[in-house]
Amino acid sequence: MKKRLPVVLVILTILTGCSGTMPKLGVNNGRLMQCPDTPNCVSSQAEDEQHYIQPIQFMGTQQEAQSALLKMLETWKRTKIIVAQEEYIRAEFASMIFRFVDDVEFYLSSIKADETVIHVRSASRVGYSDFGVNRKRIERIRSKLK
Repeated sequence: MKKRLPVVLVILTILTGCSGTMPKLGVNNGRLMQCPDTPNCVSSQAEDEQHYIQPIQFMGTQQEAQSALLKMLETWKRTKIIVAQEEYIRAEFASMIFRFVDDVEFYLSSIKADETVIHVRSASRVGYSDFGVNRKRIERIRSKLK
């Protein structure tokens, strides 16, 4: 038992480190935070091609968009909704094996009474490349909201 304790402590330390440091997030002057220079982030408000992804167009009110988005996120495994406000939702997605955390943000804005644009940002907290996981996640969310 005494021989296993150091191994268990090392494993716990490694797994705790996988969550990474939470970056500064949120909406500032109608904009989500910029993506870092690494390729493991996508944003509908990015100005460069590598990080840009189209915003999600939702046919319905902002309240309906928020409700549909929250309902969908609640069904996903290893997903935790951190902030749920009228115009802003933030969730954390953990990878299956190492529990690496990705921060995903949604900024909802009404275009018309029955149309909402959802700006998105999805970024890994640690590492350099995500092998397209963040982009695929946003595209999956887009397809589920149609």
